[in-house]
Amino acid sequence: MDELWKKITIVLPKPDDLIEARYLERSAARAFFDLGPIGTGMVYGREYMVARDIIKGLKPGDKVMAKVLESENEEGCVELSLREAGRDLVWLEAEDLMRKKEAVELEVLEANKGGLVLEWKKVKGFLPASQLKTSHYPRVEGGDKDRIFQELKKLEGQKLMVTIITMDPKEDKIIFSEKGAESSDLKELASKYEVGQIIEGEITGVVDFGIFVKLEDGLEGLSHLSELDWSLVQNPHEHFKIGDKIRAKIIGIEAGRVSLSVKALKPDPWVAAGTKYNKGDIIQGRVLRFNKYGALVAIEDGVSGLSHISEFGTADRMREKLEIGKTYPFQITLFEPKERRMTLSYLGEDAKAAEAQKTE
Repeated sequence: MDELWKKITIVLPKPDDLIEARYLERSAARAFFDLGPIGTGMVYGREYMVARDIIKGLKPGDKVMAKVLESENEEGCVELSLREAGRDLVWLEAEDLMRKKEAVELEVLEANKGGLVLEWKKVKGFLPASQLKTSHYPRVEGGDKDRIFQELKKLEGQKLMVTIITMDPKEDKIIFSEKGAESSDLKELASKYEVGQIIEGEITGVVDFGIFVKLEDGLEGLSHLSELDWSLVQNPHEHFKIGDKIRAKIIGIEAGRVSLSVKALKPDPWVAAGTKYNKGDIIQGRVLRFNKYGALVAIEDGVSGLSHISEFGTADRMREKLEIGKTYPFQITLFEPKERRMTLSYLGEDAKAAEAQKTE
């Protein structure tokens, strides 16, 4: 008996321990295993039935991993489970793959509106659409969910290289990512570029959160919604088309992912605004949108700030007083153009505010 076997068997096993067992024989609905100095292990009852195909394939002397269910049963044997051990080993392997960020090739079983279903070691896992590599990401104008689903269905039956990014054995849950599996290739391609570099490329995708730009074969960059223009861009599809050529500045490179800014090549409107406005000024501002903090208000294209919800009391009152797209009188209460920060106070529709605006 080798030294490793001695080290494993000198420790008395406890329930849930994984131990190595040497197959002896089977009789009726029972299988017996040699556990060395510990004694004899037994698989029987329901555990025997679910593992019978494995047991039938064993020869005397074969070693298997087993999980301890009971340290000593009524017959003086250590009660074992081969099924539970197999399950635990699968999750241990999954944890090892996740830690090492190793990729595995898996077939896509089916698609749903959120992503793809894959199976690894008889455990079904999920690959969210957001974790697909750029060449597989469904680029659908308007973000139509039915069309996105149809694009995802085209991947059914294909084999993808993926990594495990999240796992929960208790919930039988595995989350995969295709981005992690391609990162090494992307890192090599992206290493040719530098932050601050100006690139010119072709728009290969327009999505709700930005645009994809081809830098070279196999490498794309993403210009996020907030980096498309100094003014608020709510629908990229209205401003950009696939196939158009565009210039952008590289503002970030991380793990092979290239971040681009289109607006960085345009004049910063805050520079000019810094010479025109001051704290305390009363101006006309156009309401761009609402969020949980208040109303985003623009005093000119690309120069906007927040009118806090506390100015109105509640969100409902804010929506009663303001309408998106309309212009109202505000007073600048904070103005820091270098930091591109501004807050505004709503003045209402009273005559005093209107008169103040006329004399501006």
